[in-house]
Parts: sequence; structure tokens; C-alpha cells
Amino acid sequence: MKGSNEADWEMRPSGMLVQKREDDSASSNPTTITIKVSYASQDFDLPVPSEFTFGEVKSVISQIIGLEPKVQKLLFRGKEKEDHEYLHLAGVKDNSKVLVMEEKTVEDKNPEEVKVTTEISRGAEAVAEVRKEVDKLSEQVSAVQAVVFGGSNVEEKDIICLTEMLMRQLLKLDGIDAEGEGKIQRKMEVCFLDN
Repeated sequence: MKGSNEADWEMRPSGMLVQKREDDSASSNPTTITIKVSYASQDFDLPVPSEFTFGEVKSVISQIIGLEPKVQKLLFRGKEKEDHEYLHLAGVKDNSKVLVMEEKTVEDKNPEEVKVTTEISRGAEAVAEVRKEVDKLSEQVSAVQAVVFGGSNVEEKDIICLTEMLMRQLLKLDGIDAEGEGKIQRKMEVCFLDN
């Protein structure tokens, strides 16, 4: 390298040796760029220093949209960027577009939490199925009561049949293993059937 001395080169954060910029004040004061951020149906301009990492951008975005940085995926030019990558080294310039996506993975959850959530929803679904049947039977019971209160007689076999069908629903509820909200719903249905 003829005519150049050591002072003409600088080491970048990535470890790359590059020629120094002519304007030293520009290198000591990072340039602020405005990136166009797109998240769901929101689009907004975000001014950030050009030497920020994508991880630092995630932190700023988190304050705006409320999405935790650990569940954000930032895509630039169609590729997901790692938290340690620098904007300027990835080629992000003023008015560059960055897409934010929410990473929804079951692996992030504790396997026991997933199991419990699944059990709760199964219990609640089973209770809801029984509730549908009980609602149908309640209409039939109301019809029988209306006939009786109207002064007419109802055949005993109709009352026995309704009683047996209600008892079956009670047995179904007894067999449901539910937790949390499902357990409360099951208890309410049992109380309803007992009355």
C-alpha cells in the first residue's frame, strides 16, 4: 500500500479492517437513519443510529408496539436478522424497510404448561358438550311442566325418560376431569342438574 499509513485504516465492530472515512466527525457521531417498520397492520418510521444492532432495534420497537424483544423476528430483505448483527453492516440505510413478525412457538412454553392448557381446554369442551344436551333437555322439561301446570296429565314414561336422560348427563359430568375454568363450569352444571 503505497502512500498510505496506518492512520488511514480503522477496525469495524465486525472485525473488518476498512479505510477511514474522510470526515472524522461523522465516524465519532453515529448517523441517525430512519427505517420503515412494518408490523401486522401498522407501518411507522423509526429513527435509530445506523450503528445499532438488530437487538437494540427490537428493544426500541418493543417500547412502541409492546411486543417483547424475545418474541420478535426482524426481517430485512426477506431474511431474519440475528440480534448481534449491525444495521449498517447488513446494508440497512435511510428508508430501508424492516418487517417485524411475532414468533409463536410452542417450544418456548414449558411442556407442562402446554399439557395443562390442553387438559383445561379438553375439560371445558366436554362440559360445553354436556351443557348443549342439558339445554335441549331443559326445554323438554319446561314443556312437560307447562302441560302439568295447565292441568293436563303427562304419561309416566315421558317423565321417566327425561329423568334418565338428565341422569346420563349428570354421569357424563361426573366423568369429566377438568381443571380451572372447566372445573367451575362442571360444578355449575351439576348444581343445575341437581335442582
